[in-house]
Amino acid sequence: VKTVEELSPGTSILRWDRDVAATSDAYEAVLERFARGEAQVLVGTQMVAKGLHIPSVTLVGAILADIGLHLPDFRAGERVFQLLCQMAGRAGRGEKQGTAIIQTYRPDHYAVALAAQQDYPAFYEQEVAFRNTQRLPPFSRLMWLLFTHTNAAKCQQEAEHLGRALRYQRQVWGLTEPDVLGPAPAYPNRVRGRYRWQIILRGPDPRLLLEKADMPPGWIVDVDPASL
Repeated sequence: VKTVEELSPGTSILRWDRDVAATSDAYEAVLERFARGEAQVLVGTQMVAKGLHIPSVTLVGAILADIGLHLPDFRAGERVFQLLCQMAGRAGRGEKQGTAIIQTYRPDHYAVALAAQQDYPAFYEQEVAFRNTQRLPPFSRLMWLLFTHTNAAKCQQEAEHLGRALRYQRQVWGLTEPDVLGPAPAYPNRVRGRYRWQIILRGPDPRLLLEKADMPPGWIVDVDPASL
């Protein structure tokens, strides 16, 4: 907001994020004020890109559009592409033509470049090729194993113990799959005072290995996780 005020003195601005719109009523109130024309600029988080239909909007912009690409999740590129396409779709919904500006340090990344072009088929082709090479869904299945503990050393120790046990069981049973990835700190590595470590199983059916292993208590198991 401060930057917009410096660039355009006298411009009326509204903020739209969880700090100023903590409830659904507050959320709607800010949006209604902007739709009525009480402000010229709406500055907010990713929620600004989600399905707004305000015909008077002719310019939208995304700051640090590539930041989501650095998350340790194989769907990061897909989500960045989706978000930028949604953001671009907020402008020009009325009679006037719209413009979208994307600020990024990775203009060469296909998720950003193809989102700017709104080229869905080309993104699909590149994303599918990447996942095929890395043996990621839909060409393989994942199983996410998560352990949390208030003691950092205990959490790491437990994760390393299970990692060794899973690799040993795979060898004993003569299995070539699934792959055992990790253990490694989860992201974020600490939530509400509890440290988090994870192991990822990757293969046609990761459950085969888990069924043969002696799974200790305290682990969270997520088959085909929506997010890592």
